[in-house]
Amino acid sequence: MPDLLKITEDETKLVIKTADGPIEIVRQKNEMQLITGVLQPIIPVTGVKPVGELEVLAALADPEFLVVDMREPEWRLKATIPGSISIPFSEVTHRLDELGCSRDPRGWVCSSARKVVAFCNGPACPQSPTAFHTMVRDGFPPERIYYYRGGMQDWLVLGLTTTAIPARQENHE
Repeated sequence: MPDLLKITEDETKLVIKTADGPIEIVRQKNEMQLITGVLQPIIPVTGVKPVGELEVLAALADPEFLVVDMREPEWRLKATIPGSISIPFSEVTHRLDELGCSRDPRGWVCSSARKVVAFCNGPACPQSPTAFHTMVRDGFPPERIYYYRGGMQDWLVLGLTTTAIPARQENHE
């Protein structure tokens, strides 16, 4: 049997009942997948809005939005969505000022937070959802977060334009 990937943290297969009898649903490794993590929910944090490619394209042209690549920098060196900025999920808690928040003695104040469209490697990538939990915990309003769950995997499969960011430029964003 081909390499099976987890669907959820606990399951590599689901059995559903159909009129023709039980069917086993599995997730198999293939060349289209960027990573092999578990599937992420469409809404990883209550209040976060899911978006697709058309909304990402509109956000890239809208000054009220920031499109944020939340992947670790080495992924961005290969390809990213043109016009996106890099704030890795592991750094977001220290960089909320870049998203319109400010600090006071009690922590982050995000009343002027920007609208953020965030993405990572796709439906099985936990990086953006992890960042959303951290952002909301630290005071970022979830209704200002837009989740492009399809991420780079869907962007690439659809043949949309990408750019590679040389390492020397990455530090200047």
